[in-house]
Amino acid sequence: MLAHHVLFWLKAETTEGQIAAFKKGLESLENIETVKTFHIGTPAAIDRAVVDITYSFSLIIFFEDMAGHDVYQVHTLHQAFLDQFRELFEKVIIYDAH
Repeated sequence: MLAHHVLFWLKAETTEGQIAAFKKGLESLENIETVKTFHIGTPAAIDRAVVDITYSFSLIIFFEDMAGHDVYQVHTLHQAFLDQFRELFEKVIIYDAH
């Protein structure tokens, strides 16, 4: 398995409508055939020094293997998501683990 964890920080001026469209765009990524497990989240209200709650959205996707991840990266749904929403990103951090 390969876990692909993406944290998004959206720009401060992002509107509620843009946030709703962004979330819908994230949801579309679940339709990529190599995605095995999928979760979208927002920061949980946990007050601990080691917990980062500064991000806007978390996306966690599990793939069967690296080949599945590679298909995802070039898939038209993923490319369309990036093309449509890239301008909203203030910061993005990705953690991939196997």
